[in-house]
Amino acid sequence: FTHYSYIGLDPHQLTDAYTNYYDNNRAISLIQHRYATDNPNNHQGYGKLVWGLTASQNPRGYKAHQPGANSNRDDGTIAPTAAISAMPYTPDESMATLKHFYYEMGSRIWGPFGFRDAFNLGADWVSPSYLAIDQGPMVPMIENHRTGLPWKMFMKSDVAKAILEKLEEASTAAKQP
Repeated sequence: FTHYSYIGLDPHQLTDAYTNYYDNNRAISLIQHRYATDNPNNHQGYGKLVWGLTASQNPRGYKAHQPGANSNRDDGTIAPTAAISAMPYTPDESMATLKHFYYEMGSRIWGPFGFRDAFNLGADWVSPSYLAIDQGPMVPMIENHRTGLPWKMFMKSDVAKAILEKLEEASTAAKQP
């Protein structure tokens, strides 16, 4: 899902010949939310409060889940990290989902280390595990929504400055005929 590259790199500051990356990430997050609300594959539980497809565990192992009507990439598995880590882009939708996951579904999907990696209501399955790649983005992305502090701190670094230089070079090259 879209949040991994932007835990530190502030997409508000990224615009190229094609898009503003904050706006693009918001659009992608809204597409995910709308997909679950429309629920074209009729998966149990999907809706405005249950959404979030990304690579995660599922009842048969591990898979890169993504929206798509009649897609083999959507088996009904929801990863809490996808909706929660989208909070800077979809604050109302993500907060409503976070509250629903915790207060309404918590006894099933919340454990001693936070939200379990994923769940699939149609298969009556909840992951027994917590994957660091999925746990890790949630707190900094919530904080990016709240204060922007992770973005502010990273964007001051020499690494961020080098990234922005390379992106500017690539964007300039893309504009040339």
